[in-house]
Amino acid sequence: MESRLKVLGHPVHPMLVMFPVALFVTAVIFDLVDTVGGPGFLAEVAYWNITVGLIGGLLAAAAGAFDLLALPAGTRAKRVGLTHAAANVAVILLFAAVWAVRLNADSRAAGGALVAIEVVALAILGVGAWLGGELVDRLGVGVDPEHDLNAPSSLRPPSSTQRIGDVR
Repeated sequence: MESRLKVLGHPVHPMLVMFPVALFVTAVIFDLVDTVGGPGFLAEVAYWNITVGLIGGLLAAAAGAFDLLALPAGTRAKRVGLTHAAANVAVILLFAAVWAVRLNADSRAAGGALVAIEVVALAILGVGAWLGGELVDRLGVGVDPEHDLNAPSSLRPPSSTQRIGDVR
């Protein structure tokens, strides 16, 4: 099934997901280092990583919704897609809760309980990412119907369209 939302022939959702994933993972690493006595500025950087990660996560979720809604009901792909979406929404909600607590705190430092929530969120993120890989690699969701090891560039028009001046 071909992706419904594309830019220059490439699906948008996979282009966006790498940013929140990287930002959330980095935030947790920085918070862990800060918690064990690392430099205090890491807590502030982690907070801003979470902030930008939430924005990126919402954009990735919106782009993913286009493909999710196009999946036929009653298929394994739809079930996996819904589980993938639910896991990633849970991640966004957990990081949003951590962000909200830190927003008005005297310090941007996370502390033990918030770091534990972040670690749980990362575990769920790993499951969600695996499910996303299952959708693409195993179920072919978002894959161009003309995929081939020698397929032409995605910048070329599809072979089924006739351009002005083409002779059939």
